Amino acid sequence: MLIQLWHSFVRAQRRRHVRKQIGRLPSPVDAVVFDFDGVFTDNGVIVNQDGVESVRCDRMDGMGINLLTKAGVRLLVLSKEQNPVVAARCRKLKLECLHGVDDKAPALRAWLEQHHCDIRRTVYLGNDVNDAPCLSIVGCPCVVADAHESVFALAKIVLSKPGGRGAVRELCDMILARMG
Repeated sequence: MLIQLWHSFVRAQRRRHVRKQIGRLPSPVDAVVFDFDGVFTDNGVIVNQDGVESVRCDRMDGMGINLLTKAGVRLLVLSKEQNPVVAARCRKLKLECLHGVDDKAPALRAWLEQHHCDIRRTVYLGNDVNDAPCLSIVGCPCVVADAHESVFALAKIVLSKPGGRGAVRELCDMILARMG
């Protein structure tokens, strides 16, 4: 009985926390921009003897992307990595992708302008120091649970899930809940 009460209490606390996080999202959301490594992946890499890289992604994240796309939200992956795996995953998810971008903030501003999206109604999900310039300029900066400690202070929303382990889906579900 005591254990059941404890679990009920923990679930209630989690629901309150999620509602608070959802309230920090802009309404409406014009665009959601994602870093790739450490967001769609767990930041690990497998390199075979020929130098070909592989990464692990979470399929639930793909469903979240699909649902946001159907809801009409503009989506972009903005990655520093010039890696075929980034482009391949984005093609599969039908996600627009800019990769090999060293200076992300100007690229983000240009993309938002091109698509007539308000930067104040833009959500950016990152995980590391090279995301800091983008996190600093958008209306709703978000980071994954296992982000580098230097970017936590920039975030309005810190997800409970780590990169590559459902963080993208968690954010997508929050945005869908905000949209009603």
